[in-house]
Amino acid sequence: MRIYLVRHGDADAEIPEGLSDEARALTTKGRHALAGHFEQLGERVGPVELVLTSPLVRTVQTAQLFTASIKYEGPLRAHRSLLPDMPVGSIDAVLAQHVGQNLVLVGHQPSMGAMAAHLLGLQPFPKPVPPGTVIALERPDEPGVSKLLFYAAPGQPVADTLG
Repeated sequence: MRIYLVRHGDADAEIPEGLSDEARALTTKGRHALAGHFEQLGERVGPVELVLTSPLVRTVQTAQLFTASIKYEGPLRAHRSLLPDMPVGSIDAVLAQHVGQNLVLVGHQPSMGAMAAHLLGLQPFPKPVPPGTVIALERPDEPGVSKLLFYAAPGQPVADTLG
């Protein structure tokens, strides 16, 4: 099972009038930067069976850009476990339901870094997780510690180790 943890891209700092933080969208510059970054990663990402995203606008937009770069044509599904204030361990039930499937999980920071640390058996995640970062993991089908496949922060070389 491969898991691709994706932090949403740069979002507008201002909350749209009459709406909440949930409605903040990606900036135009952020969308262009993400598209280029994700395009470079496209060949590193294998086939994906399911894409789950936080229901917030900026994460759904990020998921759309990521899935276009990997040519995924399935549905994007919003999932509560990826909301910013959910406990990291809440993803375990989702992963248990999808054993053997490759998943993309699009969410927020600090959740994405904490989730990576949780799955890798680390405390805390040793790298920054700026907007647009992709952390690829391989998780055994039996419960156990995941292995890092790559860490890709925008504007930096892709790393195969956390050192």
